[in-house]
Amino acid sequence: MRALVHGLAITGASTVRALQRHGHEVVVTDDSINDEKRALAAGLGVELSSPPSSPPTDGLGEWIAGFDLFSPAPGVPEGHPLVVAALDAGVPVESEIEIAYRWEQQRAAGPRPILAITGTDGKTSTTELTVAILRAAGLHTAALGNTDVPLLDAIDDDAYDAFVVECTSFRLAFTTTFRADAAVWLNLAPDHLNWHASMDTYEAAKAKLFAQQRADDVAIGFVDDPVVMRHLAAAPSKQRTFGTTGADYHVDGDRLVGPAGPIVDASVMKRSLPHDRTNALAASALVLETGLATTDDIATALAGFVTPEHRLEPIVEDDGIAWYNDSKATTPHAAATAIRAFDSLVLIAGGSRKGVSLAPMAAEPQRLRAVVAIGEAAPDVHDAFDTAVDAAVEVVDAASMPEAIATAHHLARPGDAVVLSPGCASFDWYRNYTERGTVFKQLVHDHLAAHAARTTETDRDETDAGADPMTEDLT
Repeated sequence: MRALVHGLAITGASTVRALQRHGHEVVVTDDSINDEKRALAAGLGVELSSPPSSPPTDGLGEWIAGFDLFSPAPGVPEGHPLVVAALDAGVPVESEIEIAYRWEQQRAAGPRPILAITGTDGKTSTTELTVAILRAAGLHTAALGNTDVPLLDAIDDDAYDAFVVECTSFRLAFTTTFRADAAVWLNLAPDHLNWHASMDTYEAAKAKLFAQQRADDVAIGFVDDPVVMRHLAAAPSKQRTFGTTGADYHVDGDRLVGPAGPIVDASVMKRSLPHDRTNALAASALVLETGLATTDDIATALAGFVTPEHRLEPIVEDDGIAWYNDSKATTPHAAATAIRAFDSLVLIAGGSRKGVSLAPMAAEPQRLRAVVAIGEAAPDVHDAFDTAVDAAVEVVDAASMPEAIATAHHLARPGDAVVLSPGCASFDWYRNYTERGTVFKQLVHDHLAAHAARTTETDRDETDAGADPMTEDLT
């Protein structure tokens, strides 16, 4: 079998290694080649080259027709010339989770359970929590897929008892058979329209997670999302719902409850914001419906679970103002979730444009003390809040992150939260959301330390200016 892998980074390298382990000839291309990628290719024992000229021509179609399989890296959009040419030529286009799934089904000892999570927001937290529950149950597993460990790196390891796969639309789009024993769809909101041709293709990619299941699988959908519920109703598998109210898995007072009764008291959770509870319900449904864990395992995991970094992460409380890093909120939907977690906040929002409306961030303006707009999307932030109907919101621009922090501090009042929840990607100022969040946290500490020093110096100067000369002589 002759395979083409396009895009050489974490997932691309994993795909190359896996195809080589299974005896396939591999050709590797990339649109942007640098010394780091050349070194990675050399370590894999493959040559790295640019693909033939594009846009698609007869020559490109003839070239790609010489392969039995084309596996694009997750960053390669559905409209890329190679994708188009491969589909036109009838060459199978498969993401790494599709390849991994097919091989796992052929495993001599039989396939192991797969739990899968998709959605616009909340995937990583729910995936990590599901892993924590399965580990509490004594199973060897890990967060796979859209993580530092691609699924292809795990399936050849017999030590794994089960797989928990974070499924992005990028990966699901290029699947035809991938399915999970239990799959949860958290939500759907506009995103990644710089990768997908439209919201229709974005939704269609997500929908594959339910549509490709079997009758004895379980599909779990968020009861408050009409798009998710529409696809859940059409799923060929057993159907379950989760949500705060009106769902199979729901909240009753301070308890998380499932079809079989109470699961756990939410008081055991280290953090219990509304979306923390719904994420916990989704993870609970995954493990209970498959019988892979018990309510005791869920309680143990929740008691020790810390939400992953950059997701409404507390930084510090100073002078009655709480600071939070929510850099992972790269969609308006995610930022709106963060806003709903507070009664009063100063929001720092903006960044790199992704081709989606920021209007969802202005859905509850009464919660906002003010907004600090940053990055190339700052005008879009203004547009979103200028049209807010329930309350006027002050929006102030900042030309840098230090300026944004200083401005937010000036606008905040005791009892407020200052929250970086951008609703946008980071690529205008930073390499990724991780760098943005890490820098933000350090700059907050630096700003507060400098502010405290200035306040101390001012107090000292005022004390000196008003000191009693007699007292000075006596001291």
